[in-house]
Amino acid sequence: MLFEEAYENYKIYAMKRHKKQSFNVLVYNFNANILNYFKGYKLNDIKINDVLKWQDFIISKSFCNNHNKNLYAMLKSFFSYCHFKYNFDDSFFFEVCTFKPNYENKKSDFYTLEEFKHFIKYVDNEIYKQFFNLMFFTGTRPGEAMALKFNDIQDNYLIINKTIDEHGKREIGTPKSISSYRKILLDKKLKKDLLNLKKLYTNCTFDDFIFGGKKPLSPTTINRHKIKACNKANMRSITLHQFRHSHASFLLKNGIDIHVISKRLGHSNPSITLDVYTHADENEEKRVLKTLNQKRLNFSVLVYIFKIKSILKHFSMF
Repeated sequence: MLFEEAYENYKIYAMKRHKKQSFNVLVYNFNANILNYFKGYKLNDIKINDVLKWQDFIISKSFCNNHNKNLYAMLKSFFSYCHFKYNFDDSFFFEVCTFKPNYENKKSDFYTLEEFKHFIKYVDNEIYKQFFNLMFFTGTRPGEAMALKFNDIQDNYLIINKTIDEHGKREIGTPKSISSYRKILLDKKLKKDLLNLKKLYTNCTFDDFIFGGKKPLSPTTINRHKIKACNKANMRSITLHQFRHSHASFLLKNGIDIHVISKRLGHSNPSITLDVYTHADENEEKRVLKTLNQKRLNFSVLVYIFKIKSILKHFSMF
């Protein structure tokens, strides 16, 4: 049996066990990063060396380590299915380790407030400008931002209770997890700017999308506006999800409690926030060094004064 033939049956199996959005993400990633490599292979001809070469293929794409590990888990799940369905010998796969983190690339990219201010000046469309403003100043996931409607702005809060599948048909789905259902406090300017977008759409109601009106914006179009602005601003481009990293880093740098940030981001545990969004950049390292040097200097001065006092006390005895 060919790899792709077994995969078609696996999709039927997986569809019954995943939420619609999760299934769409699984299929998108499997097609792009697993099927396109193993297509044409006979299932029983796949050996350990083939999987190792596939890992090299994935590493060459420079994904983050979490994404690599998710792809490894997908392939493992598929082989387990084939083991029980077709008596496929998947024992060799357990000798293949998951992807090891690349510590040189562990630091996730993000914009500082100063960089974001420079970037946003070059976004020339008001709808897209407010999309990036919302991402930076609230930390929503891209799919959550695209799914927002005007009636999700209630008092001074943004209600997060849905998301849009970023891969494929842009269908409305439920948030990533229970903790993803949340209310995010909006600053006055952002709230006003978001509500003002309603004037830009024809016959707009509060049940329309904040970003797009009757139909939500597509991630490809959003990315196109982002890259265009970055080129004009002569600065690097970050991913849509890294605007979320930027928000978390901005709050951490300004001393906001990690529990508050975790709740705002919709994480189930503050340890997730700390693991993913803490960044020790060069400026922070310099602050650490300056603090240590200052404390060590103060301590040395105290020791020196103590010695002088001891010497003076000694001579005063004569």
